[in-house]
Amino acid sequence: MGDEVHLGLPGPWAEDYREKADHYTTKIGGVPDWPTQVMGIEPELLHCRLCGTRLCLVAQVYAPVAKLNIEERTLYVLVCPTPKCSPNPQRQVWKVLRVQKCHSGMQTNGNGDELVKRKEKVSSNEPAPPSSAGKHNEENKSSNSNSNDDDFDLDALAEALEQAATVASNTKKKNKSKRANHVPAKCSLVKEKVNDLSIPVLPCFYIYYDKEQSRGKSNMCSSSNETVLAEDILDMRNDEEEKWEGEKYEYDSAPGADRTFLKFKKRLDAYPQQCFRYSFAGKPLLAATNSRDVGTCKLCGSPRQYELQLMSPLSYFLHQAGDGSSNCAPNAWSWLTLVVYSCSKSCCPSSCAGKPCNCCWGVVEEEIVMQEDEACNA
Repeated sequence: MGDEVHLGLPGPWAEDYREKADHYTTKIGGVPDWPTQVMGIEPELLHCRLCGTRLCLVAQVYAPVAKLNIEERTLYVLVCPTPKCSPNPQRQVWKVLRVQKCHSGMQTNGNGDELVKRKEKVSSNEPAPPSSAGKHNEENKSSNSNSNDDDFDLDALAEALEQAATVASNTKKKNKSKRANHVPAKCSLVKEKVNDLSIPVLPCFYIYYDKEQSRGKSNMCSSSNETVLAEDILDMRNDEEEKWEGEKYEYDSAPGADRTFLKFKKRLDAYPQQCFRYSFAGKPLLAATNSRDVGTCKLCGSPRQYELQLMSPLSYFLHQAGDGSSNCAPNAWSWLTLVVYSCSKSCCPSSCAGKPCNCCWGVVEEEIVMQEDEACNA
């Protein structure tokens, strides 16, 4: 995606925080949706290094890489839910796992890029275009229907069309009424749940994407009617402005103001509902200049590069959703952003080396860097 930044914005809440989806789903909280039941993940990757507690999912991001011809790839950001572990360094309680299907060769049917683009659209809640096979089938159906026109009952068809139009009109009116009243949308489909209560869960909501606009063209809250948490966002902004109005003025006008933080805050204020930012091989939006060296990939030795960062509004939404149905909460989180760095080659795990293409799913732990508000830690 280069320097193009895709923002993860809040969509509908899950009906149940333990409901199952799939690894193509991008969401916040809930239970991890592994690609297969037999992942072979080492137990230490799913447990806290300090207390041994099972980690809970913070973010699941479907992240195919078109230029590397990798479409089966998902990032999982995990954290220890135990309050006593929160004050410890992020490397002890936070983890990010890169899960992808390993392969030793590229696709040769010429449809690899199209497949990646279609799955990207699925992850961003955009309709996928029909395939060429689908178009061919439609043409065949059309041809067959033309040859069988005499078999249709035209009166019955007209009646069916009238009924369909009535249903569509009623549905449109209901949807318009809901939007006007700012009623948060819920997933209407009944999904299967994960019954393993030993897995801690955060409140779960799904994500849709929007591209960050260039300076001066940001559509701040322009899609609020389609954001089910719009009311909460506006309340949050109003509360923060009332609380910090005086301090903000003093800070911004101070001669020694941190230009890095001011840039961070300006970009955050432009899209105050952003839960994460995604830009494979792009540039992170840092809140401070004291970023540490992220090293190289543990497996292939390639340099790590920026890919994803969680933003502080995510913590706010999870905190506001605390209704007792989740067994962990982000009460002790004080970070401004969590930056994820991954292998620049998105290499396969070494256990799969030398095997035939599409041999298995691999799991790799990548690097995560926390940047906190220094004023809060002073």
